[in-house]
Amino acid sequence: MSRHVTLKADQVLYEPDGTMQWAYFPDTASVSILSQAENGSSIEVSLVGSEGVIGIPIVLRTLRLPYRVVVQGPGTAWRMKADALRKEFDRCGPLHGLLLHYLHTLIVQLAQSSACNRFHTTRQRLCRWLLASQDLFGSSELRSTQESLSQMLGVNRGSANQAAGSLQRAGLIRYRRGRITILNRPGLETAACECYRIIRTETDRFFPR
Repeated sequence: MSRHVTLKADQVLYEPDGTMQWAYFPDTASVSILSQAENGSSIEVSLVGSEGVIGIPIVLRTLRLPYRVVVQGPGTAWRMKADALRKEFDRCGPLHGLLLHYLHTLIVQLAQSSACNRFHTTRQRLCRWLLASQDLFGSSELRSTQESLSQMLGVNRGSANQAAGSLQRAGLIRYRRGRITILNRPGLETAACECYRIIRTETDRFFPR
């Protein structure tokens, strides 16, 4: 019913309004859901790791999502056919409850991310993204190019580099081309806005680390 697959960095799983024929349950991989504007710019609206699934529209009786779905961190995932996931969900067994719990955390993440993008600085949002990424990967070493970093934050490269440079000068991270190393997690948590803590608390309620 499901198959273990390898996902590569920057692999596109779905384009906006593409038909979801498969659901993906990340294992060691992480996946970004990106909202794209007509001018080509984009911003990350959700980062999905081992606690989540790419395929919620399937169980909600639709097979389309108006977002681009791209692999952020390479790794493995379990892949399941859409009709198999829907049938298993309808059995109202353990998977049914887990997906409903994840849907709740996803709604919280989307709502809080919207507020965060409106009210908080690029530096604060970068701290939130770094902390969330470390939670998913379990590593202080994160892969991130200038382009992907600006894409995740929804800003131009200059603003993204300025925010990363500020954290580096504060001794919180080491920022090199294509790689970010977290040096001081407690410092990042202090520098981040409250959005990280709100999202993490809700996620830990159902999917404790």
